[in-house]
Amino acid sequence: MNGERKAKPMGPIPAGYAADASAMLLIGGERADALVERAGDTPLFVYDTALIGARIAHLRAALPAEIDIHYAIKANSHPALLRYMAGQVGGFDIASGGELALAMAAGMAADAISFAGPGKRDDELTAAIRAGVTLNLESEGEAARALNIAEKLGVRPRLAVRVNPDFDLKGSGMRMGGGAKAFGVDADRVPALIRRILDAGADWQGLHIFAGSQALDAASIAETQAATLALADDISAHVGAVPPLVNIGGGLGVPYFPGDVPVDVAHVGQELGRSLSQSALAQNGTTRFAMELGRYLVAEAGVYLTRIVDIKQSHGETFAMVDGGLHHQLAASGNFGTVVRRNYPLAIANHFGAPASHIVHIAGCLCTPLDKLGDAVLLPEASVGDLVAIFLAGAYGASASPAAFLGHPAARELVLGA
Repeated sequence: MNGERKAKPMGPIPAGYAADASAMLLIGGERADALVERAGDTPLFVYDTALIGARIAHLRAALPAEIDIHYAIKANSHPALLRYMAGQVGGFDIASGGELALAMAAGMAADAISFAGPGKRDDELTAAIRAGVTLNLESEGEAARALNIAEKLGVRPRLAVRVNPDFDLKGSGMRMGGGAKAFGVDADRVPALIRRILDAGADWQGLHIFAGSQALDAASIAETQAATLALADDISAHVGAVPPLVNIGGGLGVPYFPGDVPVDVAHVGQELGRSLSQSALAQNGTTRFAMELGRYLVAEAGVYLTRIVDIKQSHGETFAMVDGGLHHQLAASGNFGTVVRRNYPLAIANHFGAPASHIVHIAGCLCTPLDKLGDAVLLPEASVGDLVAIFLAGAYGASASPAAFLGHPAARELVLGA
């Protein structure tokens, strides 16, 4: 039935998931099929806040006390999840006017929200300044617009500068710094911009330095964080003013693919403590520091459940057709930033932990060959009606997928424990 095709490996299923006595996947202690029934149908995202809380606690224990944790809500902006996160972290990082409204509705204080992202519209700048949110300025032109809007409003704006550093985060999935970038102000031009902000009487809130994301190598992360703190020291010395806050970015990745191993946050925290001990800003007693994280906090706490609606054969290979697809889970289909498509961890939810014996392609319901959620994966024998569980669905799933493509309905979402 499966020809001579060899199975392709999957990434590791995250810790925290188990099966009940009938081999049904449990999410937050609840049966996957019961969650589907509660939600009304598949496709369904389920987010377990207990896993998120445990991840935050683990990270806090590893990081130096000087480091606050901020949540980048682009990873997952479900309103119930945001309300939970507002009580767990010290701030939200947003990237649009829509996210500003979501962050405020979730109960996060305006002065704990920072707004980054290139190409901010004037109406977005106006809303942020009115609300008292910190704008992470991406260019001199954006600074001029923000200052002009604030003057018209009669408001003293909260302004920080996003820095495009001369270095990037080695091994990161997405490099946000180093060389010509759409993000931030080149490091050598930052001091002049800060002086302009100060001379205008604005409330300078500090620096945002983000070099890359989705890195698993603790040594590279530590090296980048040391360079980030040194750059912040250098900018402060050139300006002759102390930044109230230095956002050192994030970068902590999660293991999606075969061979990936979790980042050693204990090592990251130890080295970050050493770097802080050598930082002039960290010793002044007034500058605060924050690490901005999205996927690291929420990715492993999410599962995407989709139902097999048909099983078909083609040239000796088996295709299990599901009612979900890349319109909900673009990243799992391999169409969100990866060069070579690799399999996310997945399982047959109602045969969780059962011996794997069949090679099958998990294909979505969209009319495009790109819609493949599992490529030649080895699974227990599946039947029509079975539930497929795709893990690491808590970040960049519903929030980063083309939900309107081909007119299929949006996925349901459940937040457990919020």
